[in-house]
Amino acid sequence: MAIAAAISLSLPPQARRSSASIAAPFRSTSSLHFDSLRSNFSSLKNPNLRVSASSMSIGTPEKISTTSFLDRRESGFLHFVKYHGLGNDFILVDNRDSTEPRVTPEQAVKLCDRNFGIGADGVIFAMPGVNGTDYTMRIFNSDGSEPEMCGNGVRCFARFIAELENLHGKQSFTMHTGAGLIVPEIQEDGKVKVDMGEPILKASDVPTKLPANKDQAAVKADINVDGVTWNVTCVSMGNPHCVTFGNRQSQNLTVDELNLAAIGPKFEHHEMFPARTNTEFVEVFSHEHLKMRVWERGAGATLACGTGACAVVVAAVLEGRAGRSCTVDLPGGPLDIEWKEEDNHVYMTGPAEVVFYGSVAV
Repeated sequence: MAIAAAISLSLPPQARRSSASIAAPFRSTSSLHFDSLRSNFSSLKNPNLRVSASSMSIGTPEKISTTSFLDRRESGFLHFVKYHGLGNDFILVDNRDSTEPRVTPEQAVKLCDRNFGIGADGVIFAMPGVNGTDYTMRIFNSDGSEPEMCGNGVRCFARFIAELENLHGKQSFTMHTGAGLIVPEIQEDGKVKVDMGEPILKASDVPTKLPANKDQAAVKADINVDGVTWNVTCVSMGNPHCVTFGNRQSQNLTVDELNLAAIGPKFEHHEMFPARTNTEFVEVFSHEHLKMRVWERGAGATLACGTGACAVVVAAVLEGRAGRSCTVDLPGGPLDIEWKEEDNHVYMTGPAEVVFYGSVAV
């Protein structure tokens, strides 16, 4: 693939990490060393992901018209915008003219590769709405699988639509997802508040094979993972989550000490989760303050997971560990989560930011 990108010269640390496959060579904010770029990219071995430094251009997002950029329709090129929500990064594609994704799951895997592609946790498509909704969101994970929905992805999607439609100020619209109706609301400060709907607690609907032990839900249930008995609560936010605050050896986790790469896949592929699962490991600071690390189904360790943060607060309430309104610290930053008693809906509020604009041959 040949990539042409316009990249912000002043990126926050999370954005610089998430766009490392393209932005890493840029050591200076005042000059671009094409010789080093060419030597760096010429080492790429995948012929389907060939990057041409000579086709790259530099500019700040403020100086680029997103609409005019994405209105380009050159044959054989996919125009995209890369966003991140607390470091959970996505390639956003304007797919409003078709109900079929513009790239295949196999192509998405290549695009998401952080060494030989653009680098992302997933590819998100903005598609025509169905059943009366304004838009449809579909997503391919970095492994090519398709999740029902993604919380951080919803916030990025909302900001992407606002730019495409030239919307300003407080805005709200409806989205159809694999998890059902989602309603994001862009706030005056640019953050996005999302009505994530009602949590699903019935064990068989999460789904999990763990036996229900509290009103058809699996709450503080025992599960043996690699010889260790963990206490878990299973929640679906339209996608499955397994939330744990500790095990028999350590009732209160210190999440920074976990070897997530070792334990995460064992939860994800455990036989008790027929659709696999996202797994959140949680540390409780107070009744209103939690900290989590996540192993995402199909993406592995990520800097943030919006549906995971929602599931964590629901699980914390069910286990009597926290109140209904919490700040949840993730590796990429905090999210504000509220599980309202009056309507049983979970609300998530957090940021979404542009990283860069680009084009890729497909």
